Amino acid sequence: MNVTSDSTAPTAAGQVIGPHARHIRKVAVLGSGVMGSGIACHFANIGLQVLMLDIVPFDLKDEEKDQKSARNRIVDGALKAALKSKPAPLYDKPFASRIRTGNFDDDLEAIVDCDWIIEVVIERLDIKKEVFAKVEQYRKPGTLITSNTSGIPIHLMLEGRSEDFRRHFCGTHFFNRPRYLRLLEVITQTTHSTAETEK
Repeated sequence: MNVTSDSTAPTAAGQVIGPHARHIRKVAVLGSGVMGSGIACHFANIGLQVLMLDIVPFDLKDEEKDQKSARNRIVDGALKAALKSKPAPLYDKPFASRIRTGNFDDDLEAIVDCDWIIEVVIERLDIKKEVFAKVEQYRKPGTLITSNTSGIPIHLMLEGRSEDFRRHFCGTHFFNRPRYLRLLEVITQTTHSTAETEK
């Protein structure tokens, strides 16, 4: 995998394995909890454009239901909390401008422009499968799709998904906190070639 940035920030352009390099310029992070916001910040650290999405609050008042700021309350609050946290998740606070926020109901179609989609929602299989079903409506074929799961078997998350989705899916388990714990566990499938993972 070749991470490409147009910025002057440090980049993670490591060795490319295989004849077809996968260039990552824009990433969608689905879920804005401690891990999701940390991962989003670390992608911003290396100069990538990030789309971070989360759910619309369940407790919106009638007058708030059409207000973007209210509908994005969870994801915006998570990003603000991340930026205030110690140790800092960003190399430099202005890097936060590389992170665009939104919600699953209004903004999920924007993942069509992303090169990598990473799911970082709660560790419940039913919720992950629901997210993936929605992702498949908008994800362009060939886009890398991964889960930050630490314990749910990959094959269970893929039930009902298309062949292209399955072929481009794996687990990418970041450790907390992503900026400081320099570990990434890549969880491959047993039913598909590892060629896509190696890219």
